[in-house]
Amino acid sequence: MQKVLGANRANAQAVGSLTVQAISPQAMDSAIEEMEALLRERHRILPGLEDDFTIRNLTEVFQAQETSAQVMSILLGAIASVSLIVGGIGIMNIMLVSVTERTREIGLRQAVGAKTGDILMQFLVEAVTLSLLGGIVGIAVGLAASVLISHFAKWSTAVSPLSILLAFLFSALVGVFFGYYPARKAAYMDPIEALRYE
Repeated sequence: MQKVLGANRANAQAVGSLTVQAISPQAMDSAIEEMEALLRERHRILPGLEDDFTIRNLTEVFQAQETSAQVMSILLGAIASVSLIVGGIGIMNIMLVSVTERTREIGLRQAVGAKTGDILMQFLVEAVTLSLLGGIVGIAVGLAASVLISHFAKWSTAVSPLSILLAFLFSALVGVFFGYYPARKAAYMDPIEALRYE
């Protein structure tokens, strides 16, 4: 206090902070009012003047921490959704290129009796497989990162099996959603035009 305030302003008898516990959560508000009244009386603060002390309630601190945690969760969710959209667009582009390159194969399959549903299912399975492989790689990288973080940074990390399952299901859904358009394009090709394609 002498270093911060100076020797002439510092009071060696001064109390920097007090920690007070209420007898129950219901008594918190009345305890704060009593503390405020007692401190104002002891500090001889006249009515209408501002307090020269601050009373902090830890529940407010916890609420602020919860709010910031919720904001972080929303931000992480937004980043994850953008990543899923970008990955899905990548899968769609790869599948559209695959459909274009295999146009003659699709026409040949239709010519020998493949139904629209068969071709649709073939390309959907390919898109889902591609997406699931990406999901498996992502899960493996995430697990490895959590192990490395807990080893080197000494932070405790926990990966729940439910989050792994959700990641796997989301990658499959991304494959179905973004693979449907290329699969439909392949399934509804005109077999004659497809066989003529060079």
